[in-house]
Amino acid sequence: MEKNFVNLNTNPCKMCMPMGSISAFCGIKKCMTILHGSQGCATYIRRHMATHYNEPVDIASSSLTEEGAVFGGEKNLMKGLGNLIRLYDPDVIGVSTTCLAETIGEDTAGIVERYAEEHPELRAKIITVASAGYSGTQFEGFFRTLRALVEQTEMDAAPNGKVNIITGMISPADMRILKALTRSMGIDAIFLPDLSENLDGVHKEVYERLPMEGTSLDEIAKMAGAKCTIEISSFVDPAYSPGQYLSDTYGVPLYRTALPVGLRDTDRLAALLSDSGIGGGTIPAEIEKARGRALDAMVDSHKYNAQVRAAVFGEPDFVFSVCRLLAENGALPLIAATGSVCAGFRDRVALELAGLSDFHLAESPVILDESDFAEIEAYAKKSKVNVLIGSSDGRRIAEETGIPLVRCAFPVHDYVGGQRIRTLGYEGGLMLLDQITNAVISGVENSFRGELYKSYFSAGSPEAPRPGIGEKKEHPCFGDSGGKAARIHLPVAPRCNIKCNYCVRNYDCPNESRPGVSSGILTPRAALARYLRAKGEIAHLNVVGIAGPGDALADADRTLETLRLIRAADPDVMFCLSTNGLLLPYYIDALAEVGLTHLTVTVNATDPKIGAQIYEYVEQDGVKYAGESGAAMLLANQLAGIARAKVLGIIVKANIVMLKGVNDAHIPEAARRVKAAGCALVNIMQMIPVRGSAFEHLGSASDEEISAIRRRCEEILPQMYHCRRCRADAAGAL
Repeated sequence: MEKNFVNLNTNPCKMCMPMGSISAFCGIKKCMTILHGSQGCATYIRRHMATHYNEPVDIASSSLTEEGAVFGGEKNLMKGLGNLIRLYDPDVIGVSTTCLAETIGEDTAGIVERYAEEHPELRAKIITVASAGYSGTQFEGFFRTLRALVEQTEMDAAPNGKVNIITGMISPADMRILKALTRSMGIDAIFLPDLSENLDGVHKEVYERLPMEGTSLDEIAKMAGAKCTIEISSFVDPAYSPGQYLSDTYGVPLYRTALPVGLRDTDRLAALLSDSGIGGGTIPAEIEKARGRALDAMVDSHKYNAQVRAAVFGEPDFVFSVCRLLAENGALPLIAATGSVCAGFRDRVALELAGLSDFHLAESPVILDESDFAEIEAYAKKSKVNVLIGSSDGRRIAEETGIPLVRCAFPVHDYVGGQRIRTLGYEGGLMLLDQITNAVISGVENSFRGELYKSYFSAGSPEAPRPGIGEKKEHPCFGDSGGKAARIHLPVAPRCNIKCNYCVRNYDCPNESRPGVSSGILTPRAALARYLRAKGEIAHLNVVGIAGPGDALADADRTLETLRLIRAADPDVMFCLSTNGLLLPYYIDALAEVGLTHLTVTVNATDPKIGAQIYEYVEQDGVKYAGESGAAMLLANQLAGIARAKVLGIIVKANIVMLKGVNDAHIPEAARRVKAAGCALVNIMQMIPVRGSAFEHLGSASDEEISAIRRRCEEILPQMYHCRRCRADAAGAL
């Protein structure tokens, strides 16, 4: 998985890297592909491509199973190559690994080499592409494949006067736009790849099993002798860039330009193609006319475009260029998000959109890489976005929020025509702009009339509040018995800064139910996704808590980011936090700002001499303090943090672990001290003996002993009797 608890399908463009590899191979003439990995990967990719392009896509698989994962998949891959050659007789075979093959460290290139040695009659050229394990998206996979094609083809460096045009994963219709543009300028171009026919073909009575269109191996070989390469991508990594390889290896001059979406970037491509060293030195009249028509349409729609508040998501090149289109038309891209980890993406997009925030009353765009739909949805709600622009996987946000979705990126599963989407060139950019503008106009037209009717004409009663709104919420731990309210603990903080003699923290222990135990650690974004999913599944889920599994404030950055993300997505949720209190004075104000309402501080002793027996050490600023000095430092910070929390209006509960023979006689005094500091209630807990801890043989207090000490302390502070000593990843009612 790319992120804990977030399925790949729910990320903006986080399809697996082999998806991009297969797409690139589809643009090569008489090419067949085989996925070295599980059959499930091939089925997944075939389904996504077939529903988008509505064309059959044949993909072979080495069908690795548990046996192959243990003993290696060489036998499966060799058998698969033989079957593919026998059935299809291709000129080119693309072999792309999946996560499973990479996990077991399969030497795919070596297997292919051995296959060629054993089959001297082999005619097909076999191209191998490695995926990056469990990272990377279709964007990286697409360019890795193009790089592999030029690296592994025997090249012909003789000058030929051709121009190489290398593109990312654009639609077949957009590919036809680029081909028409070069033809009109008299340019003899080699396109890598050429998706224009294989993934949007003509109807034929007889099905051709091999793709008979696209870029041939002979054309790829001639790329080394071209007079230049134009690589249409803003963010391709030089290590994956075929244009960079041709430049470094064969001296082919390389020009890079953004996807020609909108006026400026189409102008740049047209100027580059018309350069006297590439094209004929002039731009044809029909192209000038198309530009004028686009400019006229921009004037027509400008009065509406200032209303556009867009969230754009997809591959980095797509997001960048669509944001440019919006910016030059006076629209505001409030969210620009890609699922890729893309160097320079945030800075480049921010630079392009600089100045828009002043024009739009200081609203600055949110720019995200390695993003997912949960994060996009949270920001969309917060920023009052009124149009979504990207793939059809954003339909879940559209359904949840009522924001219209303009489907103009891969994949489009729920509509037809994905293969005919046009975004490039003057006409393609104009068509996309019209869709965006009309989506916003439609939203205004369909909403304001209903609001006017309800406000001025309807004689009916006011709309009933939605369930949960206006209801009194309760915290299951701070009430008398927990009630029916539910909570979820999000394990985002693995580190701890003190060593308690009764504690051993396990992060993958599904059979234990106690504090400090979790089946995994979540990133803040994954925690947001888990909360949003749980919100739809657990009744009366009112509270988000962070209880480690280490200490919530030892990883304060992760804790605060998690709370901020969730607050943006759900303004009504309550936040609670559990901490040992060592860093509480440093972060309590930040916690209050994000909306913390309930706080639990574990205070096992208010006498440093007793504390020295409980804590092996206390660590602050990289220095470990043992004995009474460490216990005194911890106590001072605990009491100061509790006092500040009370001033800020946060309800504080003290947890005290009863340790027989250590602090049991001291507990009433500790209750008095925490009450004086500002605690509202106390929870006296039995120690759970843990194997491997210093106190594993100490023995746990009996129920009678716990009840007795609670009755004594009840005269001092209200007691919590219903504690379940929850795990750090607990969810549901107590």
